[in-house]
Amino acid sequence: MSIQLKAQKKQMLVLAGTSHPELAQMVASKLGVRLGEISVFHKQNRETTVEIKESVRGKDVYIIQTGTKDTNNDIMELMIIAYACRTSAASNIIGVIPYLPYSKQSKMRKRGCIVGKLVATMLGKAGFSHVITMDLHQKEIQGFFSFPVDNLRASAFLIDYIQTSLPDYRNAVIVARNPNSVKRATSYAERLRLGIAVIHGEERMAECEEDDGRTSPPLPEAQVKDAFGLELLPQVAAKEKPPFNVVGDVGGRIAIIVDDMIDDVITFVKVAEILKERGAYKVLVVATHGILSSDAPRLIEDSSIDEVVVTNTIPHEVQKMQCHKIKTVDISVLLCEAIRRIHNNESMSYLFRNVGLDD
Repeated sequence: MSIQLKAQKKQMLVLAGTSHPELAQMVASKLGVRLGEISVFHKQNRETTVEIKESVRGKDVYIIQTGTKDTNNDIMELMIIAYACRTSAASNIIGVIPYLPYSKQSKMRKRGCIVGKLVATMLGKAGFSHVITMDLHQKEIQGFFSFPVDNLRASAFLIDYIQTSLPDYRNAVIVARNPNSVKRATSYAERLRLGIAVIHGEERMAECEEDDGRTSPPLPEAQVKDAFGLELLPQVAAKEKPPFNVVGDVGGRIAIIVDDMIDDVITFVKVAEILKERGAYKVLVVATHGILSSDAPRLIEDSSIDEVVVTNTIPHEVQKMQCHKIKTVDISVLLCEAIRRIHNNESMSYLFRNVGLDD
């Protein structure tokens, strides 16, 4: 006797960490499912304990957890939840991480390390089979992972906010905070049919003579020059950036500074002052991730910046109470659609329609 088993679609279970419960509830509501029962708490010695209060066996588990100012607890909590699902025989474990912690540390600095690669490896070891994230600081971070990563873009929501909330947005100019942001600014400008301006240079700081240990004693002259008296080691002049300067016309216009995240706002404040000095009558900062660490709300409130627009990938309700200039754009529907398409084995290309690679 042969037993025929009917193939059934795996059940979905959405779990939420403690970093952003409001966003998790919004995503679950739009999906038409309830959040799974889970208990996460921290002991007195700051160890994280997780208890999943329902079966995950054979299910596709989606864990919603973003990075906040408490980054280390967020990433550790995420991995413990994933490992608990893995050891409880979950079929697939998908991480929904709107802001990926440590994504800024994706390049080698002096004697440091590429922490983004370490985090990617740890997530894989914890049991994740797929990750959904948004606006990675460097898109090359996707290559750090040994499993699929969908890097969603919030640009469509931010552009829609500009078009609907600024009646005179046609009189605006997109500003790149530094030459590294030119591609992003150009992508926004092309879809809004606007011009761009670039901030070039840096603020003059007092020179630091600190020795980081990389300077060696000079070689004897006999080892520096060859038999003909020519220098063997070419002398390379150190890079020196000019003072802050605006490349482009912002006079009598709205200046919209675009970036992927806003954390330390000191540079944004100084750029806003320069733009106002050059004739811009309104300055907006538009970014996906509003980390807004330390005293950022106070600095924004006292600055020449008229408005800061960020998405709700990171909770910032406390910062909004401290600064009335901070506005929020909801992107939960994008995360919801990404989860729905992955669960139904549908193509993700629709979510990237008309989205520039440089966003």
